[in-house]
Amino acid sequence: RLWSLHPSLLDRAALVACWREALLAQKVLRGETKGYRHIRNWNGSDLEESEALIAAFLAGLADEADARGYQFDRTRILSQPASGPALVVTTGQLNFELDHLRDKVATRAPGWAPKLSGAVPHPLFCVV
Repeated sequence: RLWSLHPSLLDRAALVACWREALLAQKVLRGETKGYRHIRNWNGSDLEESEALIAAFLAGLADEADARGYQFDRTRILSQPASGPALVVTTGQLNFELDHLRDKVATRAPGWAPKLSGAVPHPLFCVV
């Protein structure tokens, strides 16, 4: 549930779930969990860089939450976020995620569907 899509495209349920999953990923990177160790070095980066990447991912979600009037606790972001696009995502992956999100939104939040007109990436991602 870590979306490459821009957080503004995520409906409420997807945004909140993504926030929770990203917080879990942050804990995994810091060695604070027993499971999920396979993402320990996210994107093959060293630990410090991985923590900065997940912090940037979380910051993007928190920015969107702020824009919607939600209150995500930014004190839970434990590293200085990386700046600028740092991870690569393909157009195919973005389109796949957008289609998947459309399917989910069709049942749980049909009023959100008109906002899903195009696949825009999370600010952390560079599209190839």
